[in-house]
Amino acid sequence: MTRSKSSSVAERNADLLERIKELKADHPFWGYRRVWAYLRFVDKEEVNKKRIFRLMREHALLVKPNVRIKAVRPPSRSKPRPERPNQWWGIDMTKVKVDGFGWVYIVVVLDWCTKKVVGYYAGLQCAGRHWLEALEMAVSRQFPGGVRDKGLSLMSDNGCQPTSIGFMKACSVLGINQAFTSYNNPKGNADTERFFRTLKEEFLWLRERSNPFELLNELGDWITSYNTDYLHSALGYRSPEQAEEQYLNNRLLTFPVLD
Repeated sequence: MTRSKSSSVAERNADLLERIKELKADHPFWGYRRVWAYLRFVDKEEVNKKRIFRLMREHALLVKPNVRIKAVRPPSRSKPRPERPNQWWGIDMTKVKVDGFGWVYIVVVLDWCTKKVVGYYAGLQCAGRHWLEALEMAVSRQFPGGVRDKGLSLMSDNGCQPTSIGFMKACSVLGINQAFTSYNNPKGNADTERFFRTLKEEFLWLRERSNPFELLNELGDWITSYNTDYLHSALGYRSPEQAEEQYLNNRLLTFPVLD
């Protein structure tokens, strides 16, 4: 016989459940861990994961696993692991179709250490110069004093844009070391590709846009919100900008500024 819940427990869970439903309405792809992280670190709720899991399971709010996806991959070579921000960036492209208008292309430059989007491009075309536009935005934001001799490496695939003469020449002039994923190392740019899944689940798939310009106008605001608010488990449930700020603060403590 199942033990009935007391009215006091139900009352305590009512407000929490309502907040969970609000989060799931805005973020339908969130699982119980991410919901818990937001409640714990943003809403400052003293609640554990087991309670969140139980409530979401009882009210059919968990994300259903896709049992059809059973990828089998051969062992691959290890990829670079950054030790600080602005050491390894990844650059890649995705696209989304706007009915009646065609494809919108999005190029992103991601800092692998902090998961921060440091530069991006979005438009109706996607040539080498557009990838360079995203890279130049990243350099201007992260290296206002110049990037040469700063030890920055950029990982990409072997597509026509990052291997174009113009793009490679620009990287050489800037002093950025280019690295390329190999055909037998599908995880070589996995951090950047994983970001695109977040972009689609949190922004692109949530609603249809009536025209590409609506999407382009909203993208910048979403990226700003992602950098400041999106919590990563790999970062100890901190946002990209929080992780970057903590690194800089720790560096100042290690190397104090003398009067």
